[in-house]
Amino acid sequence: MNSLLIVGTGLIGASTGLALKAAGFSGRITGFDLSPAELLIAHETGAIDEVVSTREAALEAARKSDVVLLAVPVLAILDWMTTLAPVLRPGQLLTDTGSTKVQIADVAQRLYPSSAGPRFLPGHPMAGKESGGAAIAEAGLFQGAVWIFTPADAESTAEETEWREWMSAIGSKVMDLEPARHDQLLAWVSHLPQMVSTALSALLEDTFGDDPDLRAIGGRALREMTRLGSSPYSMWRDVAMTNTAPLANSLLALEQRLQHLREHLRTPELREEFQRANKFREPR
Repeated sequence: MNSLLIVGTGLIGASTGLALKAAGFSGRITGFDLSPAELLIAHETGAIDEVVSTREAALEAARKSDVVLLAVPVLAILDWMTTLAPVLRPGQLLTDTGSTKVQIADVAQRLYPSSAGPRFLPGHPMAGKESGGAAIAEAGLFQGAVWIFTPADAESTAEETEWREWMSAIGSKVMDLEPARHDQLLAWVSHLPQMVSTALSALLEDTFGDDPDLRAIGGRALREMTRLGSSPYSMWRDVAMTNTAPLANSLLALEQRLQHLREHLRTPELREEFQRANKFREPR
């Protein structure tokens, strides 16, 4: 891998560029983003070496790159996959960082079906922050984080193997999952916590607003539970639209569990619920 195009130079895209360079990647990294400000910051911080500012220029850069990384929201990933399919040549690798994988994997099988053509490797780094942007990108973002891949088959080209090796080199723990398994698990471990924090933060805003007493006494528990509530809708719209059923199922299960707690606030069942909760955090 001597050249990389990063489409989307926000937190994940810019952090990937910084991490690769910190790990010794000496190839050329080109960046494209719809936001000129994000592109400028990514370039100034050294996450990318070269800027392309139009979609047409990005397509030309894709033709010349060994690897293209789509670090944009899921619906934009699907759009780029379609756009790039007739552009890329055999031996090139297209991969992504999308938060849901079933729809992406389905489109990949249709548009990138053979190792004789360009390959698509669906990926998802389990790293991030409650807000985005190249300004808060960092080379160590992926240290100790799992980078999930959901390949369509067991076959792996040399380009795919090298990309996996680079993800290990930047500190990630590489892991493979089936696309449906990925989306089911992520609905519980990532998407549900986000929706819970969003709902709680919105409820507190509606109930208390700028109440100075609440702000004064709200401590660590409040800060931790509402931290994800700072995430913008633009980061989560596509997740909700492309993982609707698994996320809805996890939300329904939580609603039922909350009802169970509400009905047993004065019974021994509340103690048993705390015991089950405590067990979850125990070392396994």
